[in-house]
Amino acid sequence: MKSCQTASIVTADASAQVRNHADAQVQTEALEPVGVQPPSRCDIPRLAAFLRRVEAMVIQELNKNWQSHAFDGFEVNWTEQQQMVSCLHTLGYPPAQARGLHVTGISWNSTGSVVACAYGRVDHGDWSMLKSFVCAWNLDRRGLSPQQPSAVVEVPSAVLCLAFHPTQPSHVAGGLYSGEVLVWDLSRPEDPLLWRTGLTDDTHTDPVSQVVWLPEPGHSHRFQVLSVATDGKVLLWQGIGTGQLQLTEGFALVTQQLPRSTKLKKHPRGETEVGATAVAFSSFDPRLFILGTEGGFPLKCSLAAGEAALTRMPSSVPLRAPAQFTFSPHGGPIYSVSCSPFHRNLFLSAGTDGHVHLYSMLQAPPLTSLQLSLKYLFAVRWSPVRPLVFAAASGEGDVQLFDLQKSSQKPTVSIKQTQDESPVYCLEFNSQQTQLLAAGDAQGTVKVWQLSTEFTEQGPREAEDLDRLAAEVAT
Repeated sequence: MKSCQTASIVTADASAQVRNHADAQVQTEALEPVGVQPPSRCDIPRLAAFLRRVEAMVIQELNKNWQSHAFDGFEVNWTEQQQMVSCLHTLGYPPAQARGLHVTGISWNSTGSVVACAYGRVDHGDWSMLKSFVCAWNLDRRGLSPQQPSAVVEVPSAVLCLAFHPTQPSHVAGGLYSGEVLVWDLSRPEDPLLWRTGLTDDTHTDPVSQVVWLPEPGHSHRFQVLSVATDGKVLLWQGIGTGQLQLTEGFALVTQQLPRSTKLKKHPRGETEVGATAVAFSSFDPRLFILGTEGGFPLKCSLAAGEAALTRMPSSVPLRAPAQFTFSPHGGPIYSVSCSPFHRNLFLSAGTDGHVHLYSMLQAPPLTSLQLSLKYLFAVRWSPVRPLVFAAASGEGDVQLFDLQKSSQKPTVSIKQTQDESPVYCLEFNSQQTQLLAAGDAQGTVKVWQLSTEFTEQGPREAEDLDRLAAEVAT
């Protein structure tokens, strides 16, 4: 064993000695008995001649390796996982948590300094008359109290989704279990309600799945609220002086009008409406949007669609059929969709089958499908600053961060949000303070995670890698 070790040490040290004369002197004295060649006896001219002879061959092999995909996605990770993501704030509103309310929606305001959450219930049951809350915390305020929000709005029905106004930092829209859409001004604590749809023939008849602010056509500084629900309607609302949200445009998803790109099952009750569960707008075409559905298939839709919807649903404006293309389905309902901010054709979807699908707008089957959870996936979001990074929220209590430059199969970091593995229902990156990611869960808690520069600084050739990923579709 001794002789084996000696041989090993000698070989390693001898190669190091050629490079470092000072170290070699010391080591040579200690190891003289085993007959190490002194470094000065190296034949430099012969070595140089050898290197010249093999140079072309080595360069040729290096070029071959450069073009090889054998190590795609492999990168040495010098960073400890806990340094990549750390918990900055754990926020909650005890009166909501005491009632067993979940955080059902989350949103950052336009300055990136305020995070708001919706309290409601995700599970089944008649929660329509349940009193709930919208809460907001200003993270830039000195003396932040995690259990005392800077704004609290009491709401007469469970709030299921939330979206801050794109330019007004204190205005936030919410969708209710009752089907109503409301807009509040959080800077008016005594009288925060700005507009509401009321319960009319135009209001959604099912719980509102998501709300989004859209610029009015021709008025980049004026915005409307778009809402989607499982009643199959996609509605555009405009706030008017009387405190009312007025319907300006409407769309209805009807089974027989869906493009037949994929075989779709009939609704068990024979209904013709297709329930919308999530919406995401293209960053490149303001009229183009993706809808997630109860049937598990994403739909490519357009606000410019002109065809009348074949529906008897009452409406004060003509309802149109928005669907242009049907994508291959998940194994269950979709809960979340997200359009890439960096590529016009790429979007993500996540749902009850525990899979994230990466789709191209140009073909029905997904480019890739990743099983991230044995339970539901409730949310998926692209990073606003890293083209190949996205985050997903799971029913097992995890927030998973993917970097497709590192691996297309497993998360770079999996964060344990809830200790009892209760679900994480929503998450949002902060587009202003890009190192922040907020996630809300079934315990009524909002956690604000701080991301390392690894998740906020673009890597070399990242945009090109994204283009290559999208181009795989066309071949």
